[in-house]
Amino acid sequence: MPEWASDRELFQLMQSELYTPVVGDILDQKGRYHQFLPQPIQPLRESMVLAGRAMPVLMIDVYGQQAKPFGLLTEALDQLREGEVYLASGGEMRCAYWGELLTATARKRGAAGAVINGFHRDTPMVLEQNWPVFSRGRYAQDSSVRTQVLNYRCPIEVGGVEVRPGDLVFADQDGVLIIPSELEADVITLALEKARGEKVVRRAIENGMSSTDAFKQFGIL
Repeated sequence: MPEWASDRELFQLMQSELYTPVVGDILDQKGRYHQFLPQPIQPLRESMVLAGRAMPVLMIDVYGQQAKPFGLLTEALDQLREGEVYLASGGEMRCAYWGELLTATARKRGAAGAVINGFHRDTPMVLEQNWPVFSRGRYAQDSSVRTQVLNYRCPIEVGGVEVRPGDLVFADQDGVLIIPSELEADVITLALEKARGEKVVRRAIENGMSSTDAFKQFGIL
């Protein structure tokens, strides 16, 4: 039986005991070799850790004034649920896809964070809200005449990684990881075992055991 009885307990357990490298290692063992989003997607602040359910958002490029500026952006924001991650990708990233007011809306709705395969802006105002945002960096250029939300709560691909609604998103300073929902119970259970085991190995090495002997005894490195 899993150690958690709800998503809230699961997210808290992941944030307190796990880190993306150890979860990625377990996914590799499961033959899921391509679950990390592109490396340039980084937290605005290194201490940010994010665990939640994917709410994928599909972006497209537009050119100039549109009959409906921003497309379905406000609709996507207003239906976010508690514990979800606004995860946006698409287009040529010619502008910021995220900012101060989007952060305020998603945070107010209880969302867990945002992962943007693109840029953010309003950096000081986003940071002061103390809410996890991951992006490719800062860029002030506005989105209203350059991009739109075409669809949301739909499957997308980010850097070749499939992201489906409800998949588990785990992110920290080492990367952003997508854990397919059908594998999550097994992956998180094994990742907890590995993370706890690594603490034992570290203590053994700090007490004088060689890394070769530690790997022979514990099978962890």
